[in-house]
Amino acid sequence: VVGGGEPDGLDRELAELIVELAEQHGPLTAYEFLCERYLEAHSRQLSVTREDVAELMVRLVGEDGATILDPACGVGTLLLAPARSVRDPGERRMPARILGQELSETSAAITASRLRLRGAEATIVAGDAMRHDGFAGERADAVVCDPPFNERAWGYEELTGDPRWEHGLPPRGEPELAWVQHCLTHVRPGGLVAILMPPAAASRKAGRRIRANLLRAGALRAVVALPGSDLWLLRRPAAGERPPSDVLILDATADLSLVEPAWQAYLEDRSDQTVRIIDLLADEVDMTPARHQRRDDVGRAFAEARDRFLAASAVPPDLKVLEQPLDQPATTLGDLIKEGLVTSAQAPPKMAADGGDIPVLTSDDVLNGSAPSGSTSTQQGLVAIRPGDVVASYSAVRVMADDGAVLGPHLTLYRVDARRLDPDFLAGFLRAAGGRVTTGSSRFDVRRTRLPRLSLREQKAYGAAFRQLAVLEDALRETAALGQTLIRLGLDGLADGHLHPQS
Repeated sequence: VVGGGEPDGLDRELAELIVELAEQHGPLTAYEFLCERYLEAHSRQLSVTREDVAELMVRLVGEDGATILDPACGVGTLLLAPARSVRDPGERRMPARILGQELSETSAAITASRLRLRGAEATIVAGDAMRHDGFAGERADAVVCDPPFNERAWGYEELTGDPRWEHGLPPRGEPELAWVQHCLTHVRPGGLVAILMPPAAASRKAGRRIRANLLRAGALRAVVALPGSDLWLLRRPAAGERPPSDVLILDATADLSLVEPAWQAYLEDRSDQTVRIIDLLADEVDMTPARHQRRDDVGRAFAEARDRFLAASAVPPDLKVLEQPLDQPATTLGDLIKEGLVTSAQAPPKMAADGGDIPVLTSDDVLNGSAPSGSTSTQQGLVAIRPGDVVASYSAVRVMADDGAVLGPHLTLYRVDARRLDPDFLAGFLRAAGGRVTTGSSRFDVRRTRLPRLSLREQKAYGAAFRQLAVLEDALRETAALGQTLIRLGLDGLADGHLHPQS
């Protein structure tokens, strides 16, 4: 399927289902649906860059209509980001040339197919970029990369004398610094590199010399803390260019929207989030953003995070425990549709959610409980979302509270007759059914989902309990993120004297 021919041993029934899916929804939508299922099935083996982070990275390197390279492209999340990162409908297009390399042949083939289906001019090669550089001698206008972290077998012994190490031989335990220099080798003078790094890479003693050399050369321009990783922004110095005297160091773990304004202010020499390079070189070259956060902000930030943490609390519903499960008459979603209590709808075939002025609810939005992040242009068959609509993907179900967006690909909308059916009741049973089959057969027919036949009053009682569980889930997700921020700020504040234990 990936390479364009029929793979050996492909189940004939599966092949027919794929063809039918493509005929109904278009090749791109069908293929993205299959990719989504593939990533869900291999979530423990595959690490995928968060889409909002990927879009941020391509906006920061800012190279429309140019050549962009990702030397560790995985399934293509970063290389596809230019199409998703549009802020203005006419603002962004796919790069003129897209280059990518990936160790896994399967992932490389998936990336190539995803780009080909979008009409992009792309060259994707499979292979180990460290040992067998697929683009030796090539210099792109911009490089984006989310490399594998903590990969000890990166080729230290074989690559000791490699010309890529302009800023020093990366220590055996610092593979990410090898990726940084690999990316710099492949960007033109004046071109930018956006690379995700483990937070420890900003301070580890073994990497101190290379960090210092990157700063002295004017190559390392920014270190930004994000949730779970740091973002390093680098620029290949042009001949005769004077290196900057400071570097942008920013903590954006709580709010990604801080990054672009801070980067723009730094480029315009008006940033108040910089640290003098001479001060870093005189110390341990520790560029950990939390360490350099403005000290007068720590106490205030801790108090704000604590208030948000306490306000995020939620309680589970009060449910009665029964000795024997209730034996109730039941129906199915399919029967409810036949009876007219529910209507279903999907996005139009070949719909793209990567540019336009109409907000689109995506499958990631449904999974994360976030606002619509996609966009599209006016076309036939768009499904407008209304409050009370139940929207389901393969892995998540959500009752919509707002209108103003349209349904995106890989989603199904269920609209209930509110006089006879409660939407939270339906959503809860859909989600319960989905949770029971995610590790079983992938051919579960959602229309066979069983629901008890209850009065509207009884449905609303179930719906309220399901809704309370959903609120609890959202609160726990937010509390976990706030908790990490609270711990970090508490440690910093106690250590530097801006916080003090209550007497």
